[in-house]
Amino acid sequence: MKRINSSVLLVGLACLCCWAAMTEARLSRQHRKLEDKEYMAYKDPRQPIETRINDLMDRMTLDEKVAQMAQLDRGSVTEELMKEHNIGSVLNGGESLPRVGLTAYEDIDMINKFQNWSLQSRLAIPMVYGIDAVHGHNNVYKATLFPHNVGLGVTRDPDLMKRIGAATAAEVKATGIQYVFSPCVAVCRDPRWGRCYESFSEDPSIVRQMTEIIAGLQGEVPAEQKGHPYIGGKEKVAGCAKHYVGDGGTTKGINENNTAIDRNGLLEIHMPGYLDSIDKGVCSIMVSYSSLNGVKMHANHDLVTNYLKNTLKFKGFVISDWQGVDKITYPFHSNYTYSVLAGVTAGLDMFILPFNYTEFHDIVLDLHSKNLISDSRIDDAVYRILRIKFIMGLFDNPMADYTFVDRLGCQAHRDLAREAVRKSLVLLKNGKKPDTPFLPLPKKANRILVAGTHANNLGYQCGGWSITWQGVSGNNNTVGTTILGGIIATVYATTEVVHSLNPDPNFIKSSNIDYAIVAVGEPPYAETKGDNLNLTIPEPGPSIISNVCSVVKCVVIVVSGRPLVIEPYLPMMDALVAAWLPGTEGQGVADVLFGDYGFTGKLARTWFKRVDQLPMNVGDKNYDPLFPFGFGITTEPHMSYLKSASVGRKSRTRRKLVLLCKMVLLVTLQIFGCFHT
Repeated sequence: MKRINSSVLLVGLACLCCWAAMTEARLSRQHRKLEDKEYMAYKDPRQPIETRINDLMDRMTLDEKVAQMAQLDRGSVTEELMKEHNIGSVLNGGESLPRVGLTAYEDIDMINKFQNWSLQSRLAIPMVYGIDAVHGHNNVYKATLFPHNVGLGVTRDPDLMKRIGAATAAEVKATGIQYVFSPCVAVCRDPRWGRCYESFSEDPSIVRQMTEIIAGLQGEVPAEQKGHPYIGGKEKVAGCAKHYVGDGGTTKGINENNTAIDRNGLLEIHMPGYLDSIDKGVCSIMVSYSSLNGVKMHANHDLVTNYLKNTLKFKGFVISDWQGVDKITYPFHSNYTYSVLAGVTAGLDMFILPFNYTEFHDIVLDLHSKNLISDSRIDDAVYRILRIKFIMGLFDNPMADYTFVDRLGCQAHRDLAREAVRKSLVLLKNGKKPDTPFLPLPKKANRILVAGTHANNLGYQCGGWSITWQGVSGNNNTVGTTILGGIIATVYATTEVVHSLNPDPNFIKSSNIDYAIVAVGEPPYAETKGDNLNLTIPEPGPSIISNVCSVVKCVVIVVSGRPLVIEPYLPMMDALVAAWLPGTEGQGVADVLFGDYGFTGKLARTWFKRVDQLPMNVGDKNYDPLFPFGFGITTEPHMSYLKSASVGRKSRTRRKLVLLCKMVLLVTLQIFGCFHT
């Protein structure tokens, strides 16, 4: 038997070890490659947001990037669009009507259905769902509707705005929605404009104060993050400052018209609200339909890209208005290829199409292939959109849940809205003689009359953008308290309240009425349908004022989205209150009328005498208003009236106790009678 050479054995062993090491290294490299292929940094919440965005964008095709730039109405969304194209956003349009009685649970289920489709796309990029929530969650049945901005500006109360923002965010989240087209930071310079009630004031300094609503909607941005988009928790939503820029300064207040103003005027009047919005971390800015010195804002590269993005360093995304790109040319949609090119190159990032995605997609790809739209422009748009989605936490928690459903229309929010109503009222006249105030009204009276078109109409007191885009009439469309309902709940138990929309003067004379409350104003409207060159109170409002106030002492409550022609009727009134558009909590009007709270509101816009004076704003050379900017008669809560309210409640309780005692006595007598026999 031959002995094996030890050196040969060692060489063989060494070769075996080398082969094993090489095999292990090769397998290790293959394993790492496999791990690298499976690892997606954009899905890793441990990674910085910028790293996640860059990783995701490196994986995206041009088709997928263009899809992120689109926002479609919910009625246009299909499973195929969301799965195959991965559409970036969906919205509830103003005419996407809610079904009366639709629950928050059903809303959440619908939105989760859309989101599930998005998550089944190649890269599973979540969609963001948006809605107009301009005075609360205004398109939803049973939601709390706050006063419109025209009334909130009167309060000059940033803390109130922050609380309203927080309440609105909670109610929006109650239905699973993550994004709101609010606040409107327009500076309305002419009340003939149909959107004037969406503006806080004619004074940019008040508008700046009211941007505190962003801190409520999105959360208080930390000091070190000021100027950067921010979302402060699951109970918050992304906001949208609108409509950039100059929408409130159009000629004669014509909606979507031209604003003629020099650069200094633009920066001093219409721009300041955006500076504060950006500072507070607003996530998006919506561009205005209007033009500036003849240039459509949807096509204004100088103001969108050069100023907003480059000078102001806005890091959120810029979104078009509803079909705003279609309106760049006239007639509407007449040269859509040019309009898309103008909108994209101006610097718009997301486009509310809202119906035809295929046409938009094909045009963008065609323009890109011709080098008319650059890769860098598309990448800028998508980067901004994805940044907000990551900040919102959508990649880590894309699905809505039922956590906040009990917050929709909850009592705490209604109490807040009632407070806002009280603070938004402006007392313009109080007594026919300076030393004889008419308000507060006595709760204890024999008989009082409540009249007018707006006294018992919840839809009218909410105005436009309430349940539907143009608003509604009547009391069956949502839940709330009318002005009449608030009065009945406030007066003394024995006070008879007579309600008549337009009572005959002879009826009033024969009815032994102690005093009358007349509520008149405008019917609901929104946008262009609200443009009005005469600003008179529609009939039968003036007739009701004349019929009632000519025969009995009266207070007139004007329910409107702006000042109206009131001077001809002023002498016959004992008191005049501007209630604006108070929303669902009409009890707040009664709170102040009867002295439980004092009047504190000061006009945030000038009340003109005649429309031929318009536009007329505080600081103008020929300033001659009926009631000047900042005017408002203040009153103190009247303790005697507070006491009478308590007495009223006690009297009701006393009657119940008396009835109970009678029942006890009757039972006792019956028992006694039984024992006696």
